Amino acid sequence: MHDDELRAGARTLRRKVTRYKPQWVAFLGLTAYRVAFGRKSATIGRQEEILGRSEVWLLPNPSGLNAHYQLPDLAVVFGELRAAARR
Repeated sequence: MHDDELRAGARTLRRKVTRYKPQWVAFLGLTAYRVAFGRKSATIGRQEEILGRSEVWLLPNPSGLNAHYQLPDLAVVFGELRAAARR
């Protein structure tokens, strides 16, 4: 996917989030999020940015090609989002 497509998708998503007002919006993929939202220093976890009134959480891409996060690591970071959403 090209950077322009990611940025266009982010604009579309902002409109949908503003309309539907979910409590949380979770993104899978650090690089795509950084490009789409212009957040070069974004890290995994809760983001300072909000979309509309929605909290934002960034998760690693769970693809088997992602060597940085193995299944036990993914369970931890996905569990952190689950715990935050329950609060």
